[in-house]
This record gives sequence, C-alpha cells and structure tokens, in this order.
Amino acid sequence: MGMNGTPASDRVHIGFFGRRNAGKSSIVNAVTGQELAIVSPVKGTTTDPVYKTMELLPMGPVMIIDTPGIDDEGTLGRQRVKKTRQVLNKTDVAVLVVDGTAGMTDVDRELVELFKEKKLSYKVVFNKADLCDIKSLEKDEHHIWVSAETGEGIHELKEEIARLSVQDEPERRIISDMITGGDFLVLVVPVDKAAPKGRLILPQQQTIRDILDGDGTAIVVKEYELKNTLNKLGCKPRMVITDSQAFAEVSRDTPTDIPLTSFSILFARYKGNLEPAVRGVRALEHLKEGDSILIAEGCTHHRQCDDIGTVKLPRWIEQYTGKHFNYQWTSGTEFPEDLTGYQLVVHCGGCMLNEREMQYRQRHAGDQKVPMTNYGILIAYTQGILKRSLEPFPEISQLLTGEV
Repeated sequence: MGMNGTPASDRVHIGFFGRRNAGKSSIVNAVTGQELAIVSPVKGTTTDPVYKTMELLPMGPVMIIDTPGIDDEGTLGRQRVKKTRQVLNKTDVAVLVVDGTAGMTDVDRELVELFKEKKLSYKVVFNKADLCDIKSLEKDEHHIWVSAETGEGIHELKEEIARLSVQDEPERRIISDMITGGDFLVLVVPVDKAAPKGRLILPQQQTIRDILDGDGTAIVVKEYELKNTLNKLGCKPRMVITDSQAFAEVSRDTPTDIPLTSFSILFARYKGNLEPAVRGVRALEHLKEGDSILIAEGCTHHRQCDDIGTVKLPRWIEQYTGKHFNYQWTSGTEFPEDLTGYQLVVHCGGCMLNEREMQYRQRHAGDQKVPMTNYGILIAYTQGILKRSLEPFPEISQLLTGEV
C-alpha cells in the first residue's frame, strides 16, 4: 500500500452473503461496476472470501468482501460457514443476496438473525426482479429488489449501502486531538528487519500523517539518535512516541518532563480497546505455573511479528512472572471461538484488522471472562514502564492504581 492509499483497516467493510447461486457475485460485480468475483452457473464457485479494496461512489474507499455460499453441506460446507461467521466479525454493512424467484429460506433468515445479533447494518437484496412481479410484495425497510441482469435497482442499492455505511460515532484520532498547531513530536522508529526495505510500517505512516493533519511537525529518529536529537532541538517536544521494543532505552533517554508513549498504546486507543487491554495485562499478577496463554497476531502475510510473538513475548512474560506457561499461537482471521482454555490472550496491535474485528475479539474474550491485552502494553508492563507511557492519558493510567 502506498502512502496515499487508505489503509484496509480504516475502510468501511461491506460483506456480501447469501446461498449458493443466489446471484451474489453478479450483484457484487453490478455494484462495483467491475468483474471482481467469479461468476459461474455452477453452484458454490466462490470457495473463500474474496477481498477487494476500491473506491465506491458515493462512499469513497471501501473493502468489498464476497463470501462463499452459506448453505454448503458436508465438512467443507461447515468450514465455509465458519469462514462466513469470521467475515461477519469484521463487516460494517452486510448485504444478503436472495434469489427473488425462490424467496427467503431458513438459511437466509438465520443469517438475518446473525446480522441482528452482531448489531450490523444490513440490507436484504432480492435479485432477479426482472423475473418476478414485485409490485404485489410487502415492503420492508431492510428489503430491496434489484436485477443484476438488467441493472434495475442497482443505483438505489449503492445509495442504500452508502447510507448504512455512515458511522455515527465521533471520528477517533491517533494523536492529532492531543496536539495544537506548531507542536512537534519525536517519533522513535527502530529500523528492523520486519519493515520492508525502504519503508515504514503502517502504524508509523498513519501516525505521521495524523500529526500532519493536526498541523504538527513529526521528527523521526532511530533509537540511538534520540538523546542527541533532544539535545539539539533546544526546546521540548510535545511528546515522544516510540516503538514498544525500544521502550526501555527510549524511556532512559527521554527526560521525565517530556510525555512519552508508544505506537501500540496510541493504536489501542485509536481502535477503542486501550482500557480493556490495560485491565487485561494485570492478569499477569495472578497466572499460575503451566497456565495457557494465547498469542494472537492479525497479520497473515509473512509472520511480521514472528520473533516478537514466538520468542520475545514468552521470554518477557517468564522473566516478569518467574513462571513457565503453555503457549499457543494464531494468526490472521484464525481466532478461536472458544477461549475458555486460556488464562490470558495477548493480541498484536491489530494494525491489519479493522476496528469492528478488534472490538469483536475484545468483546468475545470479555464475554468468556478471559483477560486480553496487547503486545505493546504487555511489553511496557513487564519492563515497568507502562505507568509512564499512560501518563498522557490520565483516565486510563488510573486503572493501574499505582501497582506498576
């Protein structure tokens, strides 16, 4: 993704669902105006969710998700149903496509119940309107009749999706709500092997962009240049923001009168899960020898957080607690339905997941009474620097009640 693209995690996610052969892929193609999904008369052609980022007018940047047919039988079918449920966890607007000539089935109604249970905005799209007498049908605000074949109703459907996509809650900022024009911030970015050569990782790009949006100035340095840079500046920066892995070193080199925090704390706040993550990290105080810990990562590409998740986190946890634990790892969309076997879940910052997916995972853990925290908060806690890194956010730092 280039610097100018909207990150996939920030796009409105529109999920298309439906039984095999309801014409779902044809509707996706009609709405997006491009051949995106595989269209075939053979039932069940789409076997995995197809993700496509695009600009969709009048909405702007969206993520379109075309899912496999929901009514598949057999083992593979069950796997597909499971994947569809996983897609629902990250969907902002759900579109259920129904074959208008056949009407809704129990499977369709079950899906609508799932949409309601997950409090999703949704639309039921009856396809093949050109083959039906739709004037005699009862009206429902969630229903719309269209024809992928003739294009009838497609424009109205796009307008409806756009209307449902407008989020009511106030827009959260990464950092710009805490700065005033002319402030400058120092960003500490260790250039490690996980970042592609010549590039910064996504949270760093987004933070720089947000500082610029707030009319602030971003000064980006490597960890060993920080001390020298602060000395040369001649006046205090508004804040120092560091990569969690360099926190100990950066904390040592940043005078205590300069606020200090980390990218992962800013992103937990941005995605609305800082408070539960701070509550969750305190579970470390109560873990027993041999307890099970799930380490979950949002990336599915090359395991970017690999050595953090598999080597460093277990080492830091065990150094802090003096105990040994049983670890399991998951990545990408794989997040267990049943978390009750774990005494703690440690999640990555979730920069590749959208807010709904992160909120779902946090809520899912909460419902099962399993504490969940994230990489950066756990690192800061085990190294004794979480208290300092939360000082810029007094309403959150009081959760620690001086115990760190």
